[in-house]
Amino acid sequence: MLVQVSVQSLGLDRASNTPVVILQEHGGERVLPIWIGPGEASAIAMELADMKFSRPLTHDLLASVVGGLGGALQKVIISRVEESTYFAEMIIRRNGEVISVDARPSDSIAVALRLEADIFADEALLERTPLEGPGELTMGEPPVLKREPDTEMAAEELKEYLRKLAPEDFGRFTP
Repeated sequence: MLVQVSVQSLGLDRASNTPVVILQEHGGERVLPIWIGPGEASAIAMELADMKFSRPLTHDLLASVVGGLGGALQKVIISRVEESTYFAEMIIRRNGEVISVDARPSDSIAVALRLEADIFADEALLERTPLEGPGELTMGEPPVLKREPDTEMAAEELKEYLRKLAPEDFGRFTP
């Protein structure tokens, strides 16, 4: 069964210095932490804060390609995890046809936020131990960008968050 989720916050795994996106089920307490790369964490944070650039970044480009080809992102499904690697599908509808595109959850989330598409996770993923992963998850220092579902973040709040980040806060991403 699929459960609708939304981005609750971004954090940092202290053991691996890897960013973590925290998805929370709608109307519930269960969360799904997914360890992601620093580029994707930045793309998610910028979209949550409604920061736009004069030229499209990678996830903006993908969103434009989907729309430019006459498609619409219906939803993202985070379907499974195998050996600590999460898998997702982007479900795109075009001319009455449904197309499933294999994608990383982090990229899928970044595109879904841009296209205002729903994000779902397989319920079995939410049943796992909440903070299962490479190391201890800290939500304190470095700064954490938090967003409650259906609320907007002030631009000043994001600017302050980004100002406090140091490049070493994201560390090196090793898949």
